[in-house]
Amino acid sequence: MTQRNGFVVWFTGLSGAGKSTLTALLAPELRKRGLAVEVLDGDEVRTHLSKGLGFSREDRDTNILRIAWVARLLARNGVAVITAAISPYRDTRDAARAMIEADGVPFLEVHLAASLEACEARDVKGLYAEARAGRRPGFTGIDDPYEPPLAPDLRLDTGSEPAEASLAALLQLLETRGLAPSPAEVRP
Repeated sequence: MTQRNGFVVWFTGLSGAGKSTLTALLAPELRKRGLAVEVLDGDEVRTHLSKGLGFSREDRDTNILRIAWVARLLARNGVAVITAAISPYRDTRDAARAMIEADGVPFLEVHLAASLEACEARDVKGLYAEARAGRRPGFTGIDDPYEPPLAPDLRLDTGSEPAEASLAALLQLLETRGLAPSPAEVRP
């Protein structure tokens, strides 16, 4: 298989919307299709690249733009990059897109559109309960805004559809745009 150009799949959505779940399904599927893949998970980036940043608007923006900078470097060198960070502010996501696309790298904003109620219902970490109890101030969706994309490349209803259906829709988009080979194009 010939080397393909890199691209960025930018997942955005509330905590619990399914970003990590969909990433865990997408990354191995793309690798199986012969692509070099890197995942920039929001929690891991905060632990390593953005250690010391808080959750003020300025710190959240800095974190997202750091993720975009690393994604851009990887993607312009042929890597399929999946970012899984809440990235709550529309203008910051737009700045990330502009930074990445300035190098000619395809950027796909994918909104995981689960409702707040669905995210709270599947909250295995108990973060929403902590936020509602006042022990986690500035929590996105509770007392800090989440600004959904106005025109994402793909909107997935991860609050009600199975993860496999979301994956299928995303893979179809990547294939249609020529960013990932179809299974038929992959040599065994």
